[in-house]
Amino acid sequence: MIKASGSQIIVKLLELHGITTVAGIPGGSILPLYDELNRSSIRHILVRQEQAAGFIAQGMARTSGKPAVCMATSGPGAMNLLTAVADARCDSIPIIAITGQVNSSLIGTDAFQEADTFGLSFPITKHSIMVKNPLELLDAIPSAFAIAVGGRPGPVLIDVPRDVQTKVVEFEKWPEIKSVDDSKHSVLAKRFATADDEVPKIIDRMADSLLSAKKAVLYLGGGCNNPETEKALSAFLEKYNAAVVSSLMGIGAVSRLDENNFGMVGMHGSYAANLAMHDADLVLAAGVRFDDRATGVIKEFCPNASILHIDVDAAEINKILPASISLVGETETMFPLLTGAVSKKSSDPKSTDEGKAREKWLSDLRKTFSETESVELGRNPSVPASSTNPRLFIKNIPDMAEKAGLNADDIIVTTDVGQHQMWTAQYYPVTKSRQLLTSGSLGTMGFGLPTAIGAAIQNPKKRVVCVSGDGSILMNVQEFATLAEENLDVTVFVLQNGSLGMVRQQQQYLFNKNYSASEFKKSPDLLNIAGGFGIDAIDATVDPDWNKKAFTPGPHFVLLKIDREENVLPFVAAGHANIDSIRN
Repeated sequence: MIKASGSQIIVKLLELHGITTVAGIPGGSILPLYDELNRSSIRHILVRQEQAAGFIAQGMARTSGKPAVCMATSGPGAMNLLTAVADARCDSIPIIAITGQVNSSLIGTDAFQEADTFGLSFPITKHSIMVKNPLELLDAIPSAFAIAVGGRPGPVLIDVPRDVQTKVVEFEKWPEIKSVDDSKHSVLAKRFATADDEVPKIIDRMADSLLSAKKAVLYLGGGCNNPETEKALSAFLEKYNAAVVSSLMGIGAVSRLDENNFGMVGMHGSYAANLAMHDADLVLAAGVRFDDRATGVIKEFCPNASILHIDVDAAEINKILPASISLVGETETMFPLLTGAVSKKSSDPKSTDEGKAREKWLSDLRKTFSETESVELGRNPSVPASSTNPRLFIKNIPDMAEKAGLNADDIIVTTDVGQHQMWTAQYYPVTKSRQLLTSGSLGTMGFGLPTAIGAAIQNPKKRVVCVSGDGSILMNVQEFATLAEENLDVTVFVLQNGSLGMVRQQQQYLFNKNYSASEFKKSPDLLNIAGGFGIDAIDATVDPDWNKKAFTPGPHFVLLKIDREENVLPFVAAGHANIDSIRN
């Protein structure tokens, strides 16, 4: 028989699942677990606010595709963590959040640092577990890992009262731990998937639709943003010529350098991408959920197109737009089948009459994309010629890094939320999956810095670049302390314009320039703040050698001042179709 406390069970099971690093902050209700953690093989990253622990876990999970773990104590600790948990739920990121809770006998008595973490987490997790006995942990922990990656990924929260952590129990053996791949393809994960015997028939119908289309668009979302689907998409596009567009979360599934990739669709999408969707006669939507920021006025999004929809989550099929043909399953599994079916029906789909029509349309789109991107990259006429163009600055980051001796393909980019996020999505040349990490659906300011820390921990041989603004960086500025302690290869670029740029921009266009609470009356000295945390601080506006310093080993902070009048364009105002955008 094995004898162990609840805390020992948790730590042992995390080790068995291959967890080597967790992030969090200790507190009274989780101290027994921390006591055991300090005797284990697991490395603990001490953050300065619990929200950052969740985002560090996200940085690890977003770059690896595997669950990562974060921890917090009861009450305010757990509640701070919940923002990052909700963000993971919105973007389908597999993290495991373990929270301490007050002793079982005190639950419901308004005890010190008591909050209903289990209840609060219900709407913002994929699954929540309240553990009442240490023996339950033997199933709860493995189940949490399996649920987090099975089907559509997401966060799982496990709330463990303090007395459950300390209580010692006996059991016969440790549970058998499934690999991540086994969990992804478990019976539970396949419960709502299209039946295996139906898949070939549906794939055959999809292939027929693709071959008859003259203006076909491949619309990719976060469900395609993994190396397996990236490879499958490359093979598909070698066989079949289509316009490629993506949601914010789908950036990287197909290289930005591909001549048929017209960029992101939506409110701040490229004009060519939005035009392609509007004019399409067929849209193959894969791993994407027709988010409102992407579609704009839904009836004008792809008004003339038949929709083929592939998604791992059955709930997303027909939710926003009706699909003429749909498949519930993983994109990495379905695209090879689709490529095979297209190849079987036509030896060279690009040389058929329909294929030639698609190529003519693509040629016109390429010309439009080249012309409009050149204009969109340009400077706002009202901005002084001496100021820095943030679009060109972001576009040139990989070149600057390569001049400093780095490989651009080995750079991972995180962003906060705001204008800098959209400029990065529009112009940073993302060439591979999981290279751009950004808060999509929830749009959480403060995401960038702790997520960059997590990405650097998970990828120690790569340089992580965080693009932020002077509004967002202050949301989790305390994590410069964590970055300095860990001495990670992270470069933080802050574009400073003395305002909440995206809010101010919308007030300019939509509220007659009534700049309510969007312009800072006083800007802090961010260079001294970063330096005070022990981070090498560089002013790119005045230091001609900043790029030589910014990519050397260790953490760096780079400040770049931009004009307040710089706006993210194109911009689609509420109530307007995506092709009816403000472009200058």
